[in-house]
Amino acid sequence: MSAWPGKPFPLGATWDGNGTNFSLFSEHAERVELCLFDESGGEQRVEVTERTAFNWHAYLPGVGPGTRYAYRVHGPYAPEQGQRFNPAKLLIDPYAKAIEGPVDYARANTLPYVPGGGDDADLCIDETDDAAAIPKCVVVDPGFDWEGDRLPQTPWHETVIYETHVKGFTKLHPGVRDDLRGTYAGLASEAAIEHFTSLGVSAVELLPVHHIADESFLLERGLSNYWGYSSIGFLAPHALYAATGTRGEQVLEFKGMVKALHAAGIEVILDVVYNHTAEGNHLGPMLSFKGVDNASYYRLMPDEPRYYMDFTGTGNSLNPVHPSVLRLIMDSLRYFVIECHVDGFRFDLASALAREFYEVDRLSAFFDTIHQDPVLSQVKLIAEPWDVGPGGYQVGNFPVLWTEWNGEYRDTLRDFWRGQENVADLVTRFTGSADLYESDGRRPFASINFVTAHDGFTLADLVSYNEKHNEANLEDNKDGTDDNRSWNHGVEGPTDDPEVVTLRRRQQRNFLTSLLLSQGVPMLLGGDEFSRSQGGNNNAWCQDNGISWFDWSWDDSQRELFEFTKRLIALRRAHPVFRRPAFLEGRGSPGSDLPDVWWMRPDGRRMTQRDWARGDARAIGVFLNGDEIPMTTSTGERVVDESFLLLFNAHYEQIEFKLPTKRFGARWQFALSTADPDVADGSRSYVARAGVPVESRSVLVLRRGW
Repeated sequence: MSAWPGKPFPLGATWDGNGTNFSLFSEHAERVELCLFDESGGEQRVEVTERTAFNWHAYLPGVGPGTRYAYRVHGPYAPEQGQRFNPAKLLIDPYAKAIEGPVDYARANTLPYVPGGGDDADLCIDETDDAAAIPKCVVVDPGFDWEGDRLPQTPWHETVIYETHVKGFTKLHPGVRDDLRGTYAGLASEAAIEHFTSLGVSAVELLPVHHIADESFLLERGLSNYWGYSSIGFLAPHALYAATGTRGEQVLEFKGMVKALHAAGIEVILDVVYNHTAEGNHLGPMLSFKGVDNASYYRLMPDEPRYYMDFTGTGNSLNPVHPSVLRLIMDSLRYFVIECHVDGFRFDLASALAREFYEVDRLSAFFDTIHQDPVLSQVKLIAEPWDVGPGGYQVGNFPVLWTEWNGEYRDTLRDFWRGQENVADLVTRFTGSADLYESDGRRPFASINFVTAHDGFTLADLVSYNEKHNEANLEDNKDGTDDNRSWNHGVEGPTDDPEVVTLRRRQQRNFLTSLLLSQGVPMLLGGDEFSRSQGGNNNAWCQDNGISWFDWSWDDSQRELFEFTKRLIALRRAHPVFRRPAFLEGRGSPGSDLPDVWWMRPDGRRMTQRDWARGDARAIGVFLNGDEIPMTTSTGERVVDESFLLLFNAHYEQIEFKLPTKRFGARWQFALSTADPDVADGSRSYVARAGVPVESRSVLVLRRGW
């Protein structure tokens, strides 16, 4: 096959209607072969002779969508110098827009060295071909009928995020067609979308959907990387989540899912993993980057480039300091925004991307590039603000435009409701964590509030287990964190004890109420709305089975919790006082006789400095003034809301709260109680200075009714 010179940009395989341009970055390669594969696996190699700015490029006329391809890259195999070229190992294109399937480790040795040599095995090159084991890249047709699709562009302060997994959410759903379960199409089904819209969430945050390569040791154990934090294709939707096919059809199906969710007003946020790849450490497999240009794509130890810097706990760290690697990350992000209409991203271990050389740097090239980009600077940006390296815990330190998973919020709420945190820390988190975000000009919505996430206990397990139970992971229960801040309420795991069951259910409602009525952006772990359990497994990353899949066969208590969660989200969405765009100040506007927020003791009096300092304070009242919201409508009209009083009692006994004086409200109406979830809104009323009993470990929400 004759190759034309082609162009160095764009990188990857680009079909123009007549042929396909191929371009691959490799700064240190000596020779590159483009490999085409027919249906039977027959391989045809095309020498790529043109190189511009370290991009090796060629144009093949007549080659179009559906063509299967990969690369072989030649150069020195010198691990001690950081070079690991091995043309016997077939390589996935880092810019592939479709990859046809999983790595089949059983069919060939994907290690670039001869296995069995211990820690020094990687020094001896393996020259056996592994093409049979490597999934092929696929040329795609970029065309898609979006039918006028537009991004919902939900403002941050109106956002409610639902974190979920494409496969786990749909795999057992009775309303999803059998052939669509576990897929993008399943998530776009009427049944799935009805759940999201009925619940009232505004965005789904999907666990990784970039193409995944399972670790070989997992497959040997009969497990897989279910969560998907092992990316190997940053521009390719994971093929195994597609119902329609893997020869490019997965791209169309992914776009169709986004379009369907947008039509329902739901944004799509992707959890992206640019901090490492699936290739592991110096003893890991060679799948793509390691063989294309190891020294450019990865952070190597300065004095021992045979080894990788590991800020991620996975064996390697991608190198965003290199301009071509940074370009790959940005091109991936732009592709999913521009071509796939994605609304935002949550960056896994984002601190690793902020390391220019070693220290975390909030002014790194990664942030600078995103901030000046006219596309990426306008989408939702969420950081997981930590990694496993020194100084990696960076909650509160990301720059303007970024929001953060607020680990401080999670820890405080868990401690408060198990009776090990006082009210001072509770209110700091409840009001948007101004201590973390206000000084650098950010708003309350910089805080992505969460109590549970995919990593850790579900909400049901948080109130049912004191210890992790990860035996199914086959690591002798040594994996997963031991710092769960959980409480089993007297019995480890399932129980029929009515008192324990009642308290556990109330505690779940306490967490949900605190989360959904806090200032900031709430993130709900998928399944918590109906008390989904993983049997105490707090690290179900490798459990692609019933441990992780959502069980939709609810009992009465699960239906009740779902209805309660719907009620909470509806309350939040109906009342801007719970989603203010600015921090509370404890004072009112000029001429107002009431502050925007007021804190009261159970006796109805204002909290004093001594009260705040009490380590055993477990009860507090919070007045939120609906007349003091610094916010206008899109037409410039002042926003005014009803006022609310929230009474928190994390004590083990019932407490009688005295309502505040008439100036705060002459009459108060019942809105919601975690102790009485079935009581209707407005069914009870109270007058100023009346005594109101608040059950132990519960929240009572009152609405001003004058």
